[in-house]
Amino acid sequence: MKQRDVLRRLGQLAALFVMFCLGLIDVAANSMTSAGLIPALLRVALAVATAAVWLPRHKQGSRRLPITALALAVASLFLTLVSVALSQGSGGGYGFSETLGLLGVIFVVCRRGETQWSIGAVLGLSMAVGFLPLRGGLDYDMIIVGLVQGLVATAVIGSGIYQRVIEGNRARAMDSVRAEQRAEFARDLHDFIAHHVTGIVVQAQGARYIAEQDPQKAIEALERIEAAGAETMTSMRRMVGVLRDPDTPPDAPLAPLAGVDELKPLLEQFTNAGGPLARLHVEGDTSGLPVEVSTSAYRVVMEALTNIRRHARGARVADVWVRRTPQWLLVRVANDGLEATPAAREAPGYGLVGLQERVRAVGGRITAGPGIDGGWVVDAALPLDRSTAW
Repeated sequence: MKQRDVLRRLGQLAALFVMFCLGLIDVAANSMTSAGLIPALLRVALAVATAAVWLPRHKQGSRRLPITALALAVASLFLTLVSVALSQGSGGGYGFSETLGLLGVIFVVCRRGETQWSIGAVLGLSMAVGFLPLRGGLDYDMIIVGLVQGLVATAVIGSGIYQRVIEGNRARAMDSVRAEQRAEFARDLHDFIAHHVTGIVVQAQGARYIAEQDPQKAIEALERIEAAGAETMTSMRRMVGVLRDPDTPPDAPLAPLAGVDELKPLLEQFTNAGGPLARLHVEGDTSGLPVEVSTSAYRVVMEALTNIRRHARGARVADVWVRRTPQWLLVRVANDGLEATPAAREAPGYGLVGLQERVRAVGGRITAGPGIDGGWVVDAALPLDRSTAW
């Protein structure tokens, strides 16, 4: 379980405990008045209903959430109206636990609710919170308490909207990273196809000139053309599935194709630039790898080295393992530094998001986390055959 989820659940448990204590106060306060226990129990029941709304995890843009919240607001306002009409303010607790529960519902609606329905729901909930103290009396003190609760509700609304804006900005940034990765795939595919098609054309021209003089060499040239064409078509089918963005410009600037064979210069550059000592370990023959697998492995190592430089405090060595099996290319990047700080773990940037998109596009899987002996480990598995993909 992630640390963020643990903190969220602890916060929910703390809020429930506070609501439980406030509910006991409501029951005790009303038991000593002429109103009796029934109004207090109704208020506690409404508080429980609010907890059933703000406790679960809701999808962003949920319509059911604000509709349910609006129903709670109407029920609370109705109970307030009935209490005022029947008792004209009998004193005692006016619904402390219900107040806290309604504030929690306001926050969740502002952060997760569908926009149009949320406006009406938040207005109704704010009115319910502001009018709650009138159950305890219509005197000046209760009116002041109602105004204060209205201000608190306004602050909660602002907090919920702020969290919603932050989350929306992050989602847009992640979408931008994914779009950038797709555009990068398009540039890689463009360069790869241009390279192989040019080779095919040159070999075809040569085969035509030597066909009459040496038919055997012409046959060998045709075999090479066939192999290059088959490789190109295979990589095209695997890579073009990533290009889901129709707005990617066809004349985007080309980036050089860097693959597994370029890892050694990358590690030397990393070490010479003042980073930890980078060591490369290769098992198996890395020639003839599918271009999208080779380039994805290179990007995994490059991003992992970047994160080592930024977050691995005290790291002295960065080891990169590349192992080829009959069906997979396995990549691991590990360092011996101290565990990343909580801030780095919570907000490592969007590089990992882009890597996940790229690795998933070729049918692979990538994980990152603390190593058994300390440091940080990034593991990626890239299928050499699409039929073995996850």
